[in-house]
Amino acid sequence: MAVNLDKDAYYRRIKRFYSNWKKGEDEYAGVDAIVVSVGVDEEVVYAKSTALQTWLFGYELTDTIMVFCEDKIVFMASKKKVEFLKQIANTKGNENANGVPAIVLLVREKNESNKASFEKMIEGIKGSRNGKKIGVFSKDKFPGEFMKSWNDCLNKEDFEKVDISAAVAYTIAVKEDSEMNLMKKAAGITTEVFNKFFKEKVMEIVDQDEKIRHSKLAELVEKAIEEKKYLSGADPSMVEMCYPPIIQSGGTYNLKFSVVSDKNPMHFGAITCAMGIRYKSYCSNLVRTLMVDPTPEMQENYNFLLNLEELLLKELKHGAKICDVYNTVMNTVKKEKPDLMSRITKNLGFAMGIEFREGSLVINSKNQYKLKKGMVFSINVGLSEMVNNSAKKTEDKVYAVFIGDTAIVNEEGPATVLTPVKKKVKNIGIFLKNEDEEEEEEENNEAENLLEKGARAALLTERTRNEMTAEEKRRTHQKELANQLNAEAKRRLTEQKGEQAIQKARKSNVSYKNASLLPKEPEIREIKLYIDKKYETVIMPVFGIATPFHIATIKNISMSVEGDYTYLRINFYCPGSALGRNEGNIFPNPDAIFVKEITYRASNLKVPGEQTVPATNLQNAFRIIKEVQKRYKTREAEEKEKEGIVKQDSLVINMNRSNPKLKDLYIRPNIAQKRMQGSLEAHVNGFRFTSVRGDKVDILYNNIKHAIFQPCDGEMIIVLHFHLKNAIMFGKKRHTDVQFYTEVGEITTDLGKHQHMHDRDDLYAEQLEREMRHKLKTAFKNFIEKVESLTKDELEFEVPFRELGFSGAPYRSTCLLQPTSSSLVNTTEWPPFVVTLDEVELVHFERVQFHLKNFDMVIIYKDYSKKVTMINAIPVASLDPIKEWLNSCDIKYTEGVQSLNWTKIMKTILDDPEGFFEQGGWSFLEPDSEGSEAENEGSESEIEDETFRPSDDDDEEEEEDSDEDYSSVSEDSEYSASLGSDEESGKDWDELEEEARKADRESRYEEEEEQKHNKRKGSGQSSAPPKKKKK
Repeated sequence: MAVNLDKDAYYRRIKRFYSNWKKGEDEYAGVDAIVVSVGVDEEVVYAKSTALQTWLFGYELTDTIMVFCEDKIVFMASKKKVEFLKQIANTKGNENANGVPAIVLLVREKNESNKASFEKMIEGIKGSRNGKKIGVFSKDKFPGEFMKSWNDCLNKEDFEKVDISAAVAYTIAVKEDSEMNLMKKAAGITTEVFNKFFKEKVMEIVDQDEKIRHSKLAELVEKAIEEKKYLSGADPSMVEMCYPPIIQSGGTYNLKFSVVSDKNPMHFGAITCAMGIRYKSYCSNLVRTLMVDPTPEMQENYNFLLNLEELLLKELKHGAKICDVYNTVMNTVKKEKPDLMSRITKNLGFAMGIEFREGSLVINSKNQYKLKKGMVFSINVGLSEMVNNSAKKTEDKVYAVFIGDTAIVNEEGPATVLTPVKKKVKNIGIFLKNEDEEEEEEENNEAENLLEKGARAALLTERTRNEMTAEEKRRTHQKELANQLNAEAKRRLTEQKGEQAIQKARKSNVSYKNASLLPKEPEIREIKLYIDKKYETVIMPVFGIATPFHIATIKNISMSVEGDYTYLRINFYCPGSALGRNEGNIFPNPDAIFVKEITYRASNLKVPGEQTVPATNLQNAFRIIKEVQKRYKTREAEEKEKEGIVKQDSLVINMNRSNPKLKDLYIRPNIAQKRMQGSLEAHVNGFRFTSVRGDKVDILYNNIKHAIFQPCDGEMIIVLHFHLKNAIMFGKKRHTDVQFYTEVGEITTDLGKHQHMHDRDDLYAEQLEREMRHKLKTAFKNFIEKVESLTKDELEFEVPFRELGFSGAPYRSTCLLQPTSSSLVNTTEWPPFVVTLDEVELVHFERVQFHLKNFDMVIIYKDYSKKVTMINAIPVASLDPIKEWLNSCDIKYTEGVQSLNWTKIMKTILDDPEGFFEQGGWSFLEPDSEGSEAENEGSESEIEDETFRPSDDDDEEEEEDSDEDYSSVSEDSEYSASLGSDEESGKDWDELEEEARKADRESRYEEEEEQKHNKRKGSGQSSAPPKKKKK
């Protein structure tokens, strides 16, 4: 047997086994020796004897007898097994073997000459302590001649037998780290199979209205564990089912793990599924109930069951008695829903490990054992024989709900769930009917019964028989949204009116509060320029008087040499100089007299008797002013960054080493100039990223607006992106978007390298990359699931829907924009793009014309002072899918052929919101206004002509104002001019060509008319050449 045995694990475990025996508690009391005999029985899957062998050696040893005496252990086995056991018999030089009893190995012969060996074992038993009472596993009875002859030999001696199954179970129930890892792996595989196979399969069956038997579906689940894609990289030969999957529906339920899936077809109601997967002999278990169109009462009962499971997990902690845990849960049921006492499962779970169900550690009212840290339980809570009074079909009248997970007992705090399959109603409910379909169903109920068809439209896509009216439905919905939009926006803006933004005045920097603080340096007495670095002040001689100017007043300086002189020119900030927008308001006293510039001149010629030339002072002043100015501007920029930063709570560090953690990640934006790797760890109330250099970035859960997980499917990086509610500071800058990513595969490719499609190295590299992608995706998903369970689903990660994605250019480059459940994002390019859908007022499509390949998308926010978001160059093919998506999100959209000047539009709305909504509000964007809208057509078109048509000047102005919000009150003089002065502004070439063709047609018509007229007058009159209409 060329198999290695983990000696260290054996020594640790045999010491624990003997130490518990020597304590003499429970069934161990008075036992003189322990006898464990294992035969061969294909039908027995779980037995305490084989479990003990697997725990000690890692393998089952059939036809082997183990006798544990006080000072020695006797093994009797075949020759090959004895060779295997010699690895632990030789304890020389092994420190871990200290205190372990000596091992005696006896070889089993295939003929009848085993009596001598049997006698040696009997002698060993008699020589151990009193030699009268032996501990055995009374339930384990193996067939075969070898076992029979040994049992006969044992029975002749009249030993008193004691069943020690419960005591041994309690000994091996506490799992070591290596065992815990195997159970986590088993639970991970169970989770994958349920999520990726079983749940998807049930959805597909419901969707396609298939008929399938419970037993057939159970077989498909069993076959799924043979496929590597569900095994998270585990060896398929080490994976097996703990028991055949149990699938029940249609009113017949038995909430036990000993039942078998029947041959009845699956009914689309409450579908319970129990499955457990075993990895390297260690078990896991998972139970879920999928509900198709559950009634409110069913949902209420299910939610109550979820609360009971949460309570059970909370009570499972180190030191608690199992019966107390059970009673706490049952008292809650008795108090809140006493009518369910008879419906709830008799026990709430059991300990699990090498054996699937440990009978002595069942969670019930009689169990006195105490829980210990490291025990693993399969917890199961169910309600059976529940009556659905509103059901019309027989199969729906009785239902059951059943949930269960694999959980580890911790020292403090609730038990940790190893099978984090989502179980809220929104995750397990399959809702098929909407209101329209329910009305249809009531009307057509009789006809459907005659046709023997269930009223079902299972998860139908939009391709129904009403496909032709999809656009009409969209328009109707959009009209409803338009009415709601204008009413809601008007109410909101009216409430906000009067809340004017406070204009901040430019900070007045005073150099010295009084003249006595002026420095007494010789340069000042000698009427030279002097820079006081402490007070950041330049002291200049003006008319022979030393005059201080703070560095903040200096706009720029320049130095030039002309002939024998050096000139230093100093320009100051003053009203009218280009400070940016609104410069007139930022001076504390704008009516004062300002110095605009001062120029100093000094000779480059050395004066006799002087050590330096006079120009040296100007040269030094130029250099030092530049330094002080740079330092001042850097500090000001940092202060500006810190303005408005909301102080965050402190991160509460969880000292537990088992915190969810991801290593070897990069952070964006970078902390330093060069990117650095680090690790992201989840704590009690937030994440902490620690770089290899030791830099720390903390992100609190309550400050995260969107947590987005971008998988590496079709991408070169895998990303966790956090869009924050309030900006945080790191790297001396404020950031509202922080992401952690790692690269998958090669970002760059060596084009000089010779490529061949069948090159073995390339094929191997591709295979490695595929494996790496799968490994990374699994690691990130595990991290996310752990974080979600740690935060009790308060923080939920959104995954972008790639199939709904469309390309566009929100910044300079084109990227793939993908919707999530609450946002529109692109996280793979930098800077990232995140728009919260709840903040969007409406979306307007610009440049939508048949002959154009692209169009633009403008996102207007509910906060009108916020700058609109532009996404350019979206392919026309994406227009309908985007409309469909926006419509499903209840977001109003409009479209037009022109590009509008949104800066001016938003300013006009903010200046007079009431007037804007009296004139129809956002209806001016509608291409075909009807009915009541026609009344305002004139005023609206007038607004559009005068206000909304862009001109070149405005486009330039808009570019300059790209970083400003619309809330700025004053505008440049250009803005006061009418934007529609030029009639042709905003017309493109196609429109101009169309006008030209129209003019040509008109001129030809006039020419023909004139010719006819001349013919009627007679041939004597000459016809004048036709006039061509001027364009």
